[in-house]
Amino acid sequence: MNESMIHQTLSQRFGFSAFRPGQEQTVTQLVNGHSSLAIFPTGSGKSLCYQLTALQLPNLTLVISPLLALMKDQLEFLHSKNINAASLDSTLTREQSQSVMQNVRNGSIKVLMISVERFKNERFREFIKQVPVSMLVVDEAHCISEWGHNFRPDYLKLPDYRNELNIPLVLLLTATATKKVKRDMANRFDIKPEHIVQTGFYRANLDLSVYAYPEEQKVQALIGYLKQQAGAGIVYVTLQQQAEQVAKQLQAAGVNAAAYHAGLDDSLRQSIQTDFMNNHKQVIVATIAFGMGIDKSDIRFVVHYDLPKSIENYSQEIGRAGRDGQFSECITLANLDGVATLENFVYADTPEQASIQALIDEIQSQQQQGLWEMQELSASKVSNIRLLALKTLLVQLELKGVIEAKYAFYADFRFKWLRTEQEVINVFDANRQQFIQQIIANTQFKKVWGTVDIQALVQQGHDRNRIVAALDYLHEQGHIELESKRMMQVYQVDEIKLAEPDLAKELADYFLDKEQAEVKRIGAMLRFFELNTCLSYNLARYFDDENAPQQCGHCSACRGQVAQLAQSKQTELPSDDTLRSDLNALKQHLMQIGVTPSSAILTRFLTGMTSPLATSSKFRQRAGFGSCADIRYQQVLNKVKQLGFEQNSA
Repeated sequence: MNESMIHQTLSQRFGFSAFRPGQEQTVTQLVNGHSSLAIFPTGSGKSLCYQLTALQLPNLTLVISPLLALMKDQLEFLHSKNINAASLDSTLTREQSQSVMQNVRNGSIKVLMISVERFKNERFREFIKQVPVSMLVVDEAHCISEWGHNFRPDYLKLPDYRNELNIPLVLLLTATATKKVKRDMANRFDIKPEHIVQTGFYRANLDLSVYAYPEEQKVQALIGYLKQQAGAGIVYVTLQQQAEQVAKQLQAAGVNAAAYHAGLDDSLRQSIQTDFMNNHKQVIVATIAFGMGIDKSDIRFVVHYDLPKSIENYSQEIGRAGRDGQFSECITLANLDGVATLENFVYADTPEQASIQALIDEIQSQQQQGLWEMQELSASKVSNIRLLALKTLLVQLELKGVIEAKYAFYADFRFKWLRTEQEVINVFDANRQQFIQQIIANTQFKKVWGTVDIQALVQQGHDRNRIVAALDYLHEQGHIELESKRMMQVYQVDEIKLAEPDLAKELADYFLDKEQAEVKRIGAMLRFFELNTCLSYNLARYFDDENAPQQCGHCSACRGQVAQLAQSKQTELPSDDTLRSDLNALKQHLMQIGVTPSSAILTRFLTGMTSPLATSSKFRQRAGFGSCADIRYQQVLNKVKQLGFEQNSA
């Protein structure tokens, strides 16, 4: 396809007279059949690369997006350009899902947006297998890299799904990728180095400042700063309750502010977002739940009231300022108080070797004829491994060839008639009538709803996929209302590899390496905030951009204001007697319920970290839970061991 055609589409369909940096190269590569990786700063028009390309391709473009808000914004944009696009997500009614699937089938929808979790849905996989897909787009693609900051284990399966569905073309999009992450992403999808498009990371209109403030002075400093600002901005905090608290203090000081976090209900979040977009609210005090997909070009300032989680998070969050190219300020009010909280999030997700062994034992005892059926929540409880870590562990077992994901299915299907049984049966030919009658014969009705005994049908020789497809078809045609729940995942087990004596240790070592990498990431961020050389230059270098000026002239380090971060107040451990008494009580309780009281469990208890065991045993209600929440994990662990609670944690 020639260059003039691409430019014509750009101006006629999208109303743009020229491409932004990197866009044209990416689109040209894709229409010439080359899978690509595009790394552009936040707000530089990554989405246009797939939107324009989708119009040139014969079949569906399937977009994996991690957040509902992102999907909604992009769908609105596509609809405004008269491009047929839709999403399949949890907010749709049955009728809406049906109509989307029908339009995807008949080819009238060009772009379909889904979350990666949708692939676990057996009904979706059966449906998408029947649809020719021209291109797979992975938004926030750094999620696939274990060395990236928002690693999501489910993303590791995307290369397999791509192969399974025979999708010829892939486009990966991200704003933040270090050299290691960039290589990792490209390798997983066989993208050649020459098809990686990276535009400059440095943004000349962003003024970066780091100020060291003790905790008790931060609110006043923030109020003083906001009183001088005319434009709109975001203040980022770590915890939900803090968002509420800071927003109230700002409101009391006459600032037009609102809190925003994942704990608010959807409609309230939506209205706060709309108010901000329309300049009815000047300041949003938010957790990182806010900002993904916020397409407001005139955000004049971003304040980090608390330390961000990493340099990657920091760069993503400041990237929301000044997308219109106008001068904007990015300020961090920093101290070391939040470091323990950030590190605790990391330690809490590292499973102990004993927990990994418990999961391996569970697989051994539950598998039948080499197949293991599992449900995530119950596996998490049995092993005392948090859900995200459990997903990572399962993917690691897959990568080692110990287990192989075969399919996921809903254990329970139930339906109710929307027409009479006879009316529905009469629609079909004799062969299909017989099949539907067999499904009905194996359905237990209680008043209105009937539960289908799929197991019985399979034992009678019917193919499970055909049963599910038939129920789906009846549902799509409006003959029945279908409900499915209790997602089970089925894995093929390699029993020889599962029995390898060092397996649990190898996996525990993998998690410890990951833990150390995350803790180092926090350390790298603290060093960054205390730099005495240009912040903009160092930030660009971190993301493998060699073209930033060595001295930007618009950051606190260039102005000679070097931040020295300190702890606001000395944190002290409770007395040895208090700790002994709290830990002995917990230890007794654990032994009564048959759990070995490892030093890791005890340390997590004191630092206030949750786990499946903590939830089921109501740790929160026990004396001492969270009594060391402000103290760094390593220090608390050393104290636990020093007090003689030395039970090996590994």
